[in-house]
Amino acid sequence: MADPKVREYEADTYDVIVVGAGHAGCEAALAAARMGEKTLLITISLEMLAFMPCNPSVGGPAKGVVVREIDALGGEMGRNIDKTYVQMRMLNTGKGPAVRALRAQADKAAYHRSMKDTIEKENNLDLRQGLVERLLVEDGTCVGVVAATGARYRAKSVVLTAGTSSRGKIIIGELMYSSGPNNSLPSIKLSEDLERQGFKLRRFKTGTPPRVDGNSIDFSQTEEQPGDTTPHAFSYETPDSVYLKDQMSCWMTYTNETTHKIIRANLDRAPMFSGVIKGVGPRYCPSIEDKVVRFADKPRHQLFLEPEGRDTEEYYVGDFSTSMPEEIQLKMLHSVAGLQHAELMRPGYAIEYDVIEPWQLTATMETKIVKNLFTAGQMNGTSGYEEAAGQGIMAGINAALRAQDKPGFTLRRSDAYIGVMIDDLVTKGTNEPYRLLTSRAEYRLILRHDNADLRLTEMGHELGLISDARYAKFQEKKAAIEEEIKRLETTRLKPSQVNDWLASINAAPLKDGVLASDFLRRPEVSYDDLMQFIPREIPLDHYVTEEVEISLKYAGYIEKEKQSIAKLERMEAKKIPDRIDYSAINGLATEARQKLTKIQPQTLAQASRISGVNPADVAILSVYVEQGRIAKVAPGA
Repeated sequence: MADPKVREYEADTYDVIVVGAGHAGCEAALAAARMGEKTLLITISLEMLAFMPCNPSVGGPAKGVVVREIDALGGEMGRNIDKTYVQMRMLNTGKGPAVRALRAQADKAAYHRSMKDTIEKENNLDLRQGLVERLLVEDGTCVGVVAATGARYRAKSVVLTAGTSSRGKIIIGELMYSSGPNNSLPSIKLSEDLERQGFKLRRFKTGTPPRVDGNSIDFSQTEEQPGDTTPHAFSYETPDSVYLKDQMSCWMTYTNETTHKIIRANLDRAPMFSGVIKGVGPRYCPSIEDKVVRFADKPRHQLFLEPEGRDTEEYYVGDFSTSMPEEIQLKMLHSVAGLQHAELMRPGYAIEYDVIEPWQLTATMETKIVKNLFTAGQMNGTSGYEEAAGQGIMAGINAALRAQDKPGFTLRRSDAYIGVMIDDLVTKGTNEPYRLLTSRAEYRLILRHDNADLRLTEMGHELGLISDARYAKFQEKKAAIEEEIKRLETTRLKPSQVNDWLASINAAPLKDGVLASDFLRRPEVSYDDLMQFIPREIPLDHYVTEEVEISLKYAGYIEKEKQSIAKLERMEAKKIPDRIDYSAINGLATEARQKLTKIQPQTLAQASRISGVNPADVAILSVYVEQGRIAKVAPGA
């Protein structure tokens, strides 16, 4: 409860209040403000706004697509990293377009400053430092928040993005203390208030590696990883002309058997194994001690030395997350090639924190327990800045729509990786920190890095987050793609035009004429190759030609995915009434009845994705839905 010595008073009134200014909170607040709502962004520390307590990077497999999707909806993360990166690389270039991923190493301090500057200059958006301790809830509806100072801020809707500050506890060996990330102030009373409101919370754990002084690294013993020279960008608004030429390199090294012996000899002091850490950690980003134990047959593990910015000598030791005691961390580091004389600037640590069980949310990010309350980010059980930002923009959009008394906005699994993530969270929940992977998406050939604008810009414009000028440019690009595809599908190539060139690359010759679109589908032929035979008077932008090439080369596979999506859409269209009594439906398996009652799916498609609900259960449910026989309200609802 609030400190009885602190007098509460009525402060300002807003349309939308966002609590927490991490990556989720920044996107939520900007989206709400840009949709015309008077918005308050209140956070524990202004110095932690858009801070990167773990790896100072953005993007990677699946995550990089999310950043593009945020940008296509009108969000800020892509623009911000394009202004503040020190290195950018396209990953998986030797593989198909469904798994290509852009990744940027950020200047941590510059990223924070740039995002803070953007928020401070945004119309309709107030930024304030403060510790929110409880919600104002009236008749089951959130109407505001109360800060530790006693200030009562009222709003039509509230977004919580408390992140790892929620009853955060830092652990370094035997040392434990209450803290948010990077030794910031933790949020204690808000978690307690959520429990009083009836929310089910659980403990998760994440960690971060040590930081070392770059002056003490022997880079000659490591492998250099420079950035790409070919221009890239996360935001569709960033021109190639500003691509950074003076990029900072990352460096690669490895653990060895000596490192592993040090770890094994000190497992009794490792909080992960001594029982000190109670929270569940991320499976896909394990600590180095966890790797050594789980993969005992591996003689070494890859590490990355990554600069934290241009104005600091701190280097992040990637893939070396640890909560070992500080002196053990030093021994571990000094056993690694290039780090024999490394000076520790910050020790690695584990942090435990509270998360809301995400099945307590709807697809709009609104909680089922308290109306007009939305949550986003790591407090929903995810890991990663990108996942947090993706949830943040969706929560901000829906908080603004709620303030405007308009229907909510959702993304389907076939629309975006953001839609995949949210559906996974609200339908299945998560027993560990959730990380987006390309394998989680059934339609990853549709959900590509290159086409996020084609998938989502229309939606962003309808929401008021994409300007008319940007939308006009998007329409020009879309038209150019369609016109070029039509040209290639109606232009024929003769064997005499191309056979000499095919012979020069040891490819099979043409026997008859062929459409240019079919010729491009040959694996050895690129769009640039094709243009030597049917050149354009005015060359197209490379983003347009990339889309043309992928669309034609993978047309058959894309069409199959579209057919699967059409089937899914028919199930998504079958809505299930709110708060129904599944105990009244005969024939459902016991586990299915329990899971359906807990999740309360909104469509048959969502019901079919719940673990423990089998096809027979879905068939029974479908009959009841179509016959309108399940409108009975669940007891106690």
